[in-house]
Amino acid sequence: MESDDESLLSPTSSTSSFDEDDVNVRMAPNWCAYRQLIESRGTRLDTCADVKQWYQDYWESLIAQGCKVTRDLPGYTRACSYSDENELCKDAGLPDNLFRGTHCATGKKVVIKAVHIYSREYDTVRYLSSPPLRNHPMNHTIPILDLIDDAANNLGFIVMEEWSPQLVSDVPRTLRLFLGAIRQCIEVRSFSPYRTYTGILMLISQHAVFMHAHHMAHLDISIRNLLTDYSSHYAYIDFETCRRFDGIPSPRVRGVRGTNLPPELENGEYADPYKVDIWALGVLILHASALTGYDVPELKALTRPMLHEDFERRPTASAVLKVFDTIVAGIKESRLQSTSVYHSST
Repeated sequence: MESDDESLLSPTSSTSSFDEDDVNVRMAPNWCAYRQLIESRGTRLDTCADVKQWYQDYWESLIAQGCKVTRDLPGYTRACSYSDENELCKDAGLPDNLFRGTHCATGKKVVIKAVHIYSREYDTVRYLSSPPLRNHPMNHTIPILDLIDDAANNLGFIVMEEWSPQLVSDVPRTLRLFLGAIRQCIEVRSFSPYRTYTGILMLISQHAVFMHAHHMAHLDISIRNLLTDYSSHYAYIDFETCRRFDGIPSPRVRGVRGTNLPPELENGEYADPYKVDIWALGVLILHASALTGYDVPELKALTRPMLHEDFERRPTASAVLKVFDTIVAGIKESRLQSTSVYHSST
């Protein structure tokens, strides 16, 4: 039985004989050794000079706003401790598999993630970033600027735009904007056409519909895996647990590790991977509502069947999106223009 289960969990596009556990572990490369390779592809890893400049710009922006600043910050002090400003300066707050940098052609700040070349994450990101999927209006994955292979050492580098995980610091100013953001999550895409929040709930909805339509399950949908660019765009990250099920009509998974797990997985049972996402999506919608201060009774009604203990009675992602759109269409304009408790108190 164990071998059957494992065959369902393996990436469908990989023909490698590598063990599943071996290829899906966190990588810790020697970043200095890969500096030349990464820079030859147009991405510069952060040096001490880059870090010091970032802090200088940050402090100047605070001073311009009339804020007091303190220059005795660990990151800045650490960058100043090196004798050579051209030395790489690793962000101590990031795990060993991540490094900050700059995309030279665009000047965009990026995060480079090291993964095993046969990992589920690399397989998923490569698939979602390939045409025509990368330009699909429902693909709400983080923008990928480059994929760098070091096949000789089974290592891959994902160069992605640096977005913020601080959802609550970018709280939608109106209910319309908040609902728009949730819709994106139900759908899923790289660049959202919704520059409003009736564009967090949209992303939450759209992302799941898109992935499931392409026989993929994220299996770790949560607030911590949702980023924003502070321009009403939202994206999903971290596809370590993601599975593709091409050619498998009724897939089942077991032993998945994630943030918001449904009862069947908690109990060690087999689960429908798509309904695992639906459960996590319901938890995310309620969590986002609480964090942003929007009390929407209709969303509680929407999530009730999504959180049914019997996964077979949970709706599909497309059904959730359809009900969501019906709910939004029935909300009066005056209410859509209302603000959250956090904005109302300011």
